[in-house]
Amino acid sequence: MFEEKLNEIKRRLVEEASLAETMVKYSIQGLLERRADLLDKVINEMEPRMNETEVELDEMCTNFIALYEPRAAQLRTVLMVLKMNNDLERIGDLAVNISTSAQYLIERPQVKPLIDIPKMAEETTGMLKDAIDAFINSDAEKAKRVCERDEIVDNLRDQVLRELITYMTSDPTTIERAIHLIKISRNLERIADLSTNIAEDVIFVVEGKIIKHHHGEEETKGN
Repeated sequence: MFEEKLNEIKRRLVEEASLAETMVKYSIQGLLERRADLLDKVINEMEPRMNETEVELDEMCTNFIALYEPRAAQLRTVLMVLKMNNDLERIGDLAVNISTSAQYLIERPQVKPLIDIPKMAEETTGMLKDAIDAFINSDAEKAKRVCERDEIVDNLRDQVLRELITYMTSDPTTIERAIHLIKISRNLERIADLSTNIAEDVIFVVEGKIIKHHHGEEETKGN
């Protein structure tokens, strides 16, 4: 019964991670393909489901600790699931932020062809998926590789910012649209940070080592 309940918690976390990943993918696909239906789905269907799942998983973990009083490795796993649950819910919030900016952008002409933002999105969703895979398989090496990829996303974000500043300077009519694109790149970068946090948690559970993330915590809502 003990192992069964723990496996159920892990399964639920994987479902939540899959939902978070889909939210990020749809938010970018909606932007690139100018599909309002996908953006609406992220905001009005998937976000409420994400919030419900977070509450349910939180309760499952709390009840598990109260009922079974797990020790050592099992306790570390459940505590990590609680933290990852929170990180995944924040990733959902960030996908909503991206979708909101995308809703504004798809109604207006493009500032420029989007090259680096799709690359950022691909790298970011890959990091999230690999961090979850590393958790499922207790794979510290895979988790370490996720941490190393964070710099790729940071560099792409800087590239986006540099290019858009040039556009805003030369043509002030692009400013509002460019700011939304900068917000999208910042939200993607924060998703990469949260995926790195998850990977660091995996390393802690598997190897007992604490790796400090070099990024500070930032608010995810209302950006």
